[in-house]
Amino acid sequence: MGANILVVEDDRGIQALLKANLVQAGYAVDIADDAEQAHAMVHGALPDMLLIDWMLPGMSGIDLARLLRHDDRTRQTPIIILTARDDERDCITGFEAGADDYVVKPFSPRELLARISAVLRRSAPEVSEQMVEVAGLRLNPVSRHVQAGEHDLVLGPTEFRLLHFLMTHANRVYSRSQLLEKVWGLDFQGDERTVDVHIRRLRVTLQRSGHDEWVKTVRGTGYCFSSREL
Repeated sequence: MGANILVVEDDRGIQALLKANLVQAGYAVDIADDAEQAHAMVHGALPDMLLIDWMLPGMSGIDLARLLRHDDRTRQTPIIILTARDDERDCITGFEAGADDYVVKPFSPRELLARISAVLRRSAPEVSEQMVEVAGLRLNPVSRHVQAGEHDLVLGPTEFRLLHFLMTHANRVYSRSQLLEKVWGLDFQGDERTVDVHIRRLRVTLQRSGHDEWVKTVRGTGYCFSSREL
């Protein structure tokens, strides 16, 4: 299953249309009827992206976007605003509120899916279905296949997610708590030593191709996927 998308839309017909097209494209979809419900859902389980209609009952979609952007937990979550308002000033307002993209109704499902894919690649590459390759190490998120040269590498589900995240954020250092949130999810109840265990398992598998040296320990901070000395 691809990225999890929360659709915030009060029109049941548009809800159904969006969900059908998103599910067909491989995304997991949740629905909220208004901004207040969406805000509560986000704090229960963080989605990979939100599609927010501008005109909602109660709090507007623009106000919801502003609220999410002022919360450390949701500040980086991709947002696409859906609206019938096509005035340039409205578009600017949407982007100033924190939207990553702004799609005017009516739109074709193909256009929306292309916009979603583009935003996910920019904002959260680890949830996209794009092939990742770094220094001869190739990871296919669709087939869950990892290959180094002519060698097929067998990874457990957690090690696969961990490698995918690190490869799509190469040369950036992440603390153990950040990796727990990004790879295991906010609902995970274990402690930070879990990260160390899976890093060791990942390195053992990568030894076959020599890529274990790319998984760096940054003393006092966390881990990084890089060929450079840190």
